Amino acid sequence: MEKIQSTCNYCSLACNLDFFVENNQITKIMPTKQYPVNKGFSCIKGLSLDKQQTSKNFAKLPLLKTENGKKEISWPEAYEYFADKLKNIIEKHGKESVACISTGQLTLEEMALVGHVFRNYVGGQLDGNTRLCMATSVVAHKQSFGFDAPPYTLNDFELSDTIIFIGANPIVAHPIIWNRVRLNKDPNKKIITIDVRKSETAKNSNYFYCVKPKSDLTLLYTLANYLIEQNWIDLHYIENYTENFESFKEHVKKYTLENVENITGISKEKVIELANLIHNGKRVSLWWTMGVNQSYQAVRTAQAIINLAIMTGNIGKPGTGANSITGQCNAMGSRLFSNSTGLFGGGDYADPIKREKVAKVLGVDPHIFPEKPTLPYNVIIEKIISGEIKALWILCTNPRHSWSNNHQFLEAIKNLELFVVEDLYDDTDSADLADLFLPVISGLEKEGTLINTERRVSKLNPVIEKPEDRYSDFQVIYNIGKALGMGDLLKGWETPEKVFNLMTAVTENTPCDMTGITYAKLEEGYGVQWPFGKNQILVENERRLYEDNLYYTPNKKVKFIFEDVAENPVPTTKEYPLILDTGRGTVGQWHTQTRTREISIVKGATSKQAYIYISKDLADELNISSQDKVRVNSINGRSSDFLAMVTDTLPRDVLYAPLHYIETNNLTLSVYDPYSKEPSYKYSPVNIEKIN
Repeated sequence: MEKIQSTCNYCSLACNLDFFVENNQITKIMPTKQYPVNKGFSCIKGLSLDKQQTSKNFAKLPLLKTENGKKEISWPEAYEYFADKLKNIIEKHGKESVACISTGQLTLEEMALVGHVFRNYVGGQLDGNTRLCMATSVVAHKQSFGFDAPPYTLNDFELSDTIIFIGANPIVAHPIIWNRVRLNKDPNKKIITIDVRKSETAKNSNYFYCVKPKSDLTLLYTLANYLIEQNWIDLHYIENYTENFESFKEHVKKYTLENVENITGISKEKVIELANLIHNGKRVSLWWTMGVNQSYQAVRTAQAIINLAIMTGNIGKPGTGANSITGQCNAMGSRLFSNSTGLFGGGDYADPIKREKVAKVLGVDPHIFPEKPTLPYNVIIEKIISGEIKALWILCTNPRHSWSNNHQFLEAIKNLELFVVEDLYDDTDSADLADLFLPVISGLEKEGTLINTERRVSKLNPVIEKPEDRYSDFQVIYNIGKALGMGDLLKGWETPEKVFNLMTAVTENTPCDMTGITYAKLEEGYGVQWPFGKNQILVENERRLYEDNLYYTPNKKVKFIFEDVAENPVPTTKEYPLILDTGRGTVGQWHTQTRTREISIVKGATSKQAYIYISKDLADELNISSQDKVRVNSINGRSSDFLAMVTDTLPRDVLYAPLHYIETNNLTLSVYDPYSKEPSYKYSPVNIEKIN
């Protein structure tokens, strides 16, 4: 029996697991004890990887849609069909008429390769489904810190004496994080949750502040104003390492305790209590995720959290930080290596120096790069609807289900001349609609690297051998490049390791310098956090940023960034008086359930039908009981049916629906943050009625 250490490719923690393999079969999975992330612990999804994802159970050949249904075709036929159709569309409508949407589930090497093929060579539009979860944090980091560089290490959960979760529910969404909180030995530690509902994390916190939907920015500004008034701030840090504080101080004066309860639902006494908790904490850490990111004013809300940390000196030290928790296993890799609208290594296409540097490493003419960012996800969909984009290639994501106001995506693809889906599963909501489906192997059968939420690069090793006639995303993307006629432009891109070496070379002397990380280094089994330059000696397995108080802005100072609280673009009305909130349902469910449906224990413990939580007060008023069928009507003009689940964890005017069911995003809105273009999943005006 062989033991193979590899990385779980579900969530952003990217835990390491030991796979025990005999005769090309996984006989047992154990969490890797020495791995700094999960320390011998894992959730049900990782421990059940052997129950799913092996390619032997799925489509073996590409599927082409015909008038009589779908038929199998050979791989050479599929590559020729894809390349010919794409080239014909470009010849007819121009390069900007084709688009690709990728995913944070791919390896770093696959993301880089699709960027090279589709953006550098084809000249098409390219974005990733990380736009749906992490774009807000990316923009907030870039504007405030000067680079998309989250500061923390997961060890800060164990070192903090005051842990504040804002719009985050790690017990369900990131159980490994909650385990790190549990490992915190400080008997006096305070766990604080600020959320719209009394989530599982809120129930297990010392303090819970129930904030009205999308009033969190007002709360944060009011809190900042009170801390400043009390002089509970770190003037030395502010004066030496920040800029624009005086303007921020003046800005928040308008957010007073007298108005806070009416707007946020939190009394002034509770705001003072929260301010005292921050002031009395010696090591305060603030953590946010989708409850902040998915909003119509999300970037400024994330920066309000950053502002609180820097004005109180809670950054760059053990147990502190303004810390965004990422969603997918390789969302960080996605953000830095082409699965977004920027240049390899987190650069900007408009920066001529970066273009020259990347071009030199890749051995290409810098003119092959776009001169401006390619289109974000929402604009790609809008341009498909308007008829400007004619071809779309989807890699390992399911936007028919996951896109906000998802019926819009269904309508959009009717305008396409070519819709290609590449995935392990041929029966997703998106794959069912594809003109061409390209089957690929699972993460258990391929090689590459992932970058987790704390900037840790880890190795994805093949645990079992793939069948001879099956291919990885990397191989499929590479062969598409060949079919498109890239020729010599693919030299040096033949294997994942070669691509990894190219990408690390691109990062030299940048904030995300990875030139000291090699496949051989990663095989040591601990992962390495960037930055880690060549010839650098790894002393600590867990490292945070900004300990030297130097940031990546031109003057090396962190910026206070803020603006007035925006008017809600789609407020509740008399007809739609309730607010729909969305999020995760259970620990075992993942995204659109295409993977976790194969785990019998998860399948047996979760509802097959879409369900929605309704407060006891509202349920009593409407004579609704748990398991009653209800219809929720959205201000977007769509309706979905659910099973009602009556709860005491919600305010009267808020409904909560798990995102794992296609019915949920049928109701959400085409509303986006103006800076990050991330959808506002967390606020949709709706009404509800009982049905027979």
